[in-house]
Amino acid sequence: MATKTTSATMKVEEAGQMLGIGRNQAYEAVRRGEIPSLKIGGRILVPRRRLMALINGDVEEEADQL
Repeated sequence: MATKTTSATMKVEEAGQMLGIGRNQAYEAVRRGEIPSLKIGGRILVPRRRLMALINGDVEEEADQL
């Protein structure tokens, strides 16, 4: 039986859905640095672990990633 693996990153739209905000608001939050992101080629990706740390208020873990 195959197990589903969760990728280390997600699309900005997915991060927005998790946060309960729209697509445009999510991209604006990335631009302002409010949502952690990586730019790889032409893609903007959100590191899942860093977003979860931000949501959970894990300030220390978030600071370690900077």
